[in-house]
Amino acid sequence: MKHRLILTLLWTAVFSAFGQEAPRVLFIGNSYTNVNNLPQMVVQVAESMGETLSVESNTPGGCTFMQHCSNQSMELIRQGGWNVVVLQEQSQNPSFPQWQVEQDVFPYAARLVDSVYAHNPCAEPMFYMTWGHQNGDSQNAQFFPVLGTYEGMDSMLALRYVQTAHDNDASLCPVGRVWRYIRDNYSDIELYASDGSHPTVAGTYAAACAFYVLLFHRNPAEISYNPGLTGQVAQEVRTAVRKVVYGRLEQWRRSGPQAMIGIEERDGLTMTLRAHTHFVDSLWWNFGDGVVATQDSVVRHTYASAGSYEVGLVAGRHCMNDTVMLQVIVGDTNLSLGDPEARGITIAPNPASDRFTVSTEYPDADVQLYDNRGCRLMSGSGSHVLVDISPLPPGVYMLRVGNEIRKVVKR
Repeated sequence: MKHRLILTLLWTAVFSAFGQEAPRVLFIGNSYTNVNNLPQMVVQVAESMGETLSVESNTPGGCTFMQHCSNQSMELIRQGGWNVVVLQEQSQNPSFPQWQVEQDVFPYAARLVDSVYAHNPCAEPMFYMTWGHQNGDSQNAQFFPVLGTYEGMDSMLALRYVQTAHDNDASLCPVGRVWRYIRDNYSDIELYASDGSHPTVAGTYAAACAFYVLLFHRNPAEISYNPGLTGQVAQEVRTAVRKVVYGRLEQWRRSGPQAMIGIEERDGLTMTLRAHTHFVDSLWWNFGDGVVATQDSVVRHTYASAGSYEVGLVAGRHCMNDTVMLQVIVGDTNLSLGDPEARGITIAPNPASDRFTVSTEYPDADVQLYDNRGCRLMSGSGSHVLVDISPLPPGVYMLRVGNEIRKVVKR
């Protein structure tokens, strides 16, 4: 049977984030972390999913980032060996006016994260976004009216935590957003203790499930641990976490390295390549002929002979990698339209306006299309392959079918 395939644009990238090994997690915070023993509940949630977790914490009541910069927290961070360090500010501080947050919160958040990276190069700093008080912060609303309601206080906390995570190259566990979803959709669930501030067991369970997702990147709907809640409440909490955290995981994780390869110049056997990168500290090139290079974002490499080579680029940051591959053709390929029936390969029509068909005598021929710089654009396989070139500009392209190379012209 003959198969007809439509080729699609080719893009290859591999992103490595937090590994599958059991992490060591340090929780730095205050009573919001300590009440109901959130770190231990995260361990129990993980165990119900077949994961192991080691936790330690420093959570003095009411403690701020400023105070953590000069107490046992810094000593724990400097011990090293942490996979994740969770940072939770005092419940009100991030919601205050911008000038006050810039004075009392941001500098100390930065100092903590800087210490995490200095003593734990592969660690993931993770801010713990808390929630607005049940009825807002009436005590401080006279100075900053937006704090007078839950919605106002909660929105300010979310805004400041997002900014803090972004500015410090850190992940963010959006527990406050999970609480807000529960308040909006499952109002019968009591999240607040009698003081209208601290969490009930249900509130801590929401936080524990959210942290589990950020740590292991797994669907919380499968969590079986229940800290004594009704089955319905536990399920509704997990549903909220699934929608807010798991469903938008990339939004909450720190940015990983991103890389693409561009061809700057193609001159005979010499290729000049450029790494287009974001969030990258290190680069490693493999030119596909046994030669490697590091660090430079623009590299010039001369091959010993004409041919097709697979160039690899690994971009790294905080022990995470993004790997991209690019097939390049170098040297004088002596391309010509030639005999369209040569070696059992038919290309029709050629020249073409929007599409052409590649027919071969082989049932699973490898078909690849390149631009005139040697950059691979499309890839597919089959004995009859329909190639859609309508997105491409007019010009001359190279078509590789197996080991044979042909010229294709788009009008």
